[in-house]
Amino acid sequence: QVQLVESGGGSVTPGDSLRLSCAVSGLDLQKYAMGWFRQAPGGNKREFVAGISGSSSSTHYADSVRGRFTISRDNNEKMVYLRLNMLKLEETAVYYCAAHRHWYGSTDVYSTEAGFDYWGQGTQVTVSS
Repeated sequence: QVQLVESGGGSVTPGDSLRLSCAVSGLDLQKYAMGWFRQAPGGNKREFVAGISGSSSSTHYADSVRGRFTISRDNNEKMVYLRLNMLKLEETAVYYCAAHRHWYGSTDVYSTEAGFDYWGQGTQVTVSS
């Protein structure tokens, strides 16, 4: 059974940092690119935030978070992380971890929600002053 379980969300003030974690089970993680998406309150779609290839050789970020957020992974521990620095009010959202199957050794990174095979339940990040 495949499970993706996010954790690490919380309530912070603007400028604060958080580290989100995604624990993965039931997958050979090396065969999956991973991504983080978020859905703002009242929003009807998830927005791409960051992605990383199966071997960590490639990463890609949304323009709005580049330079502030960092995605990483540990395939041995089956964990994926998202470091969020300098958080902004408008980044209040539920943050989701997702897995996209690709060929072992691929350097591809994916940002389209529809292509991802597995999703977690999300972790809430609230930024308020």
